[in-house]
Amino acid sequence: MNESGTGIDHALQQLRADLARSQQQVADMAAAQEEFLRAVSHDLRAPLRHVTSYGTLVREVLCDLPPEVVQGAEVQEALGFLATMDQSARRMGLMIDGLQALVRTSRAPLRLQPVPLADAVAQARATLAPAEAGRAVEWRVAADLPTLQADPALLQDLLVQLLGNALKFTRSVAHPCITVSADAAPAGQIAFTVQDNGVGFDPARAGSLFGVFQRLHRETEFEGVGAGLALCRAIAQRHGAQISAMAVPGAGCTVRVQWPVNPAAASEP
Repeated sequence: MNESGTGIDHALQQLRADLARSQQQVADMAAAQEEFLRAVSHDLRAPLRHVTSYGTLVREVLCDLPPEVVQGAEVQEALGFLATMDQSARRMGLMIDGLQALVRTSRAPLRLQPVPLADAVAQARATLAPAEAGRAVEWRVAADLPTLQADPALLQDLLVQLLGNALKFTRSVAHPCITVSADAAPAGQIAFTVQDNGVGFDPARAGSLFGVFQRLHRETEFEGVGAGLALCRAIAQRHGAQISAMAVPGAGCTVRVQWPVNPAAASEP
């Protein structure tokens, strides 16, 4: 072999070694992040339980005071502080739940199998039936929804989050409508969309939509801690899929999921 060929072989070996080191660094960083999230979500539980339980005890002590004292301005102010503390503690509990869900999603082995999307949507709607109770929601579920190669449990979690958001953000709409349809995608991909006619959001903030604890609406308007779409992104990434959203304020939101036909290459955490 001439010098030129030897040089090329050496360069290729060096590139492979550099790629292997980079892949290992990424894997190490992902493992460290998962360990951090698991530790945080577990270790915060005990002090949070103390806050909620002792807050309840303090409230009981205050309410056991003579009625004329309880009705006094200072005790009423203290009870207001306790109510805010309890509300914040419960919110923190939901945030910890969100972190734990992300950890479980990132570590759970994928059990890929063909899943008809129409069946998965029907199951997600059944799960969300309590959130729809008493409302006249128009559902437009396309008849040509594809079959995905997916982990059924994780796909179900993703759909419950997406359809649940559509239900939540159409609560103030007189005639809510939620559409699930197939979408055009490049070769080797399958795409579907979930569209609603709800409140929408500022498209300039779409980049932060799938971040952990990112909210685009005030908590007084809509419940939630901003972990649901982060979970959707994690599930999509586990399958090698992509998820995006676009919206117009007051004119609804469309979430698009682009799924690989064969996600086997992305099946390992």
